[in-house]
Amino acid sequence: MKWYIAKRLLWTFVVAWIALSLTFGLLAASPNQGQMRATMSCAAVGENPEECREDFRERNNLDQPVTERYMNYMVNMVTLNWGWADSRSQYVIPAILSAWPYTAQYAIPVLLISTVVGYGLGLYSAYKPYTKTDYLASFVGFFGISIPNFWFALLLIILLGVPLDFIPTFYNSGVPAQQGWFSIANLKQLIIPMFVLLTASLAFQMRYCRAQAIEQMNQEFVKVAKAKGADDYRLMIWHVLRMAAVPLSTSFVGQLLAIFWSGSVIIEQIFAIPGLGLMSFTALVEQDTPLILGTSLIGVLLAIVGNLLEDIAYVVLDPRIDYGDR
Repeated sequence: MKWYIAKRLLWTFVVAWIALSLTFGLLAASPNQGQMRATMSCAAVGENPEECREDFRERNNLDQPVTERYMNYMVNMVTLNWGWADSRSQYVIPAILSAWPYTAQYAIPVLLISTVVGYGLGLYSAYKPYTKTDYLASFVGFFGISIPNFWFALLLIILLGVPLDFIPTFYNSGVPAQQGWFSIANLKQLIIPMFVLLTASLAFQMRYCRAQAIEQMNQEFVKVAKAKGADDYRLMIWHVLRMAAVPLSTSFVGQLLAIFWSGSVIIEQIFAIPGLGLMSFTALVEQDTPLILGTSLIGVLLAIVGNLLEDIAYVVLDPRIDYGDR
């Protein structure tokens, strides 16, 4: 197991290097928007566009050979010198550090609640299938999976935010700085965004857990445990959930990335939350290449580390899995 983890850590660096190299190749092959804007600005004021283009290339080291630029790029990535974000008027690392708490304040609770409650509802539905409770949970699950987040968010703003004055319809970023992250005022303005994200993620966890639990309940070891007199709690938690958690853990990293990136981009754009999602969207609109690169790399690194943790969790949850000869 230790040798397997060591090899996976080594592969983590290899995969990160490949991702960084591919990103550099795409950036080098794509048109430089900053160069185009500098040339157009010079042409607009009557200056020589060619001289402005050469000045821009010299200031940004674009006149250097591609191999030298690649080495400088890799050194900057390793030393966390990810460049200047024009859309934020600050360096990329400080920009990410200032934005991530706004995303984490609702994404982490949503992830924890959807995991605990979703698995609980999935187990209960599997324990009592085809009952009224199971049909109700299935309806909630299909509703959460099917409804688009952006449409559901706008619907809740109209139905709840407008008639109920105490529920804010947009996020005021000054509230956490003035009253604290855990203040009542800050929690109130997160009610609708968290509910929208929770609907989709909870439904996914519940439906997936129900399917895995029903499959495990038909296994022989569950029938043996039931014949030996195991009570319902021990049967579902100790035997069924433990085995069902092995395939369920494979969806955890994907769910985390979906909430932090795809979900946060939509939610933060609608409710004006200044987090990673809104920052990434603004960087894309304004073609801020260093900031796009930085936010993309966080997702890549999170996926690599998350997959490593998933493989380790397999062994903890199911001792029959052995990585000793891999």
